[in-house]
Amino acid sequence: MIEVLVVDDDTRVARVNAAYVEKVPGFHVAGQAHSALDALRRVEALPRVDLILLDHYLPDRTGLEVVQEMRRLGHQTDVIMVTAARDVSTVQAAMRQGALQYLVKPFAFAGLRAKLEAYAELRRTLDGGGEAEQAEVDRIFGALSAPSEPGLPKGHSPTTAELVRQCLMKADGALSAQEIAERTGVSRQTAQRYLKLLERTGRARLTLKYGDAGRPEHRYVWATRA
Repeated sequence: MIEVLVVDDDTRVARVNAAYVEKVPGFHVAGQAHSALDALRRVEALPRVDLILLDHYLPDRTGLEVVQEMRRLGHQTDVIMVTAARDVSTVQAAMRQGALQYLVKPFAFAGLRAKLEAYAELRRTLDGGGEAEQAEVDRIFGALSAPSEPGLPKGHSPTTAELVRQCLMKADGALSAQEIAERTGVSRQTAQRYLKLLERTGRARLTLKYGDAGRPEHRYVWATRA
């Protein structure tokens, strides 16, 4: 069983999330915490915690500060952020500090189940040990890319999709893939892939910027601003 610590300042939300976790085969709720201090104490005290479902908005410290403190204390427990924090800087910081996934509230059971099932698949892949060929490496890195909602194509990361979406929404005008890449920290190719997805689904619109010579530059604007 994969032992999960559910951390949320709202006790009702924590109970709901814990009930969701228990409905997914192979997962067990090891405990619940409602503050950063409580979460850190439980990580220390519980016999085993494999995964933390971690809210960002806690009464004493942020979820990201909990991750930093855990790492400082030597705990390598896996983390999935489950939070209403939607700003790009928080999403980006979560990625850089090692959060495996980022699930934005509110969400349905199916969204959390997809994250947990993807996490279980990742653990099964890593438990094999040994050396990995490129195909195996690709499978490891792709294990957490299961879509969190219908319509997100296979192989697309919900976390990266949210990062690009938030960046585009908050922009003052149209942005190129290179500008998105620079603002989010992803590669230009990755930014282009997610921008095309947003365009196909009608959430972003493509504009062309013509220069003195050569091909026009593709620029994207959030649909409500176009």
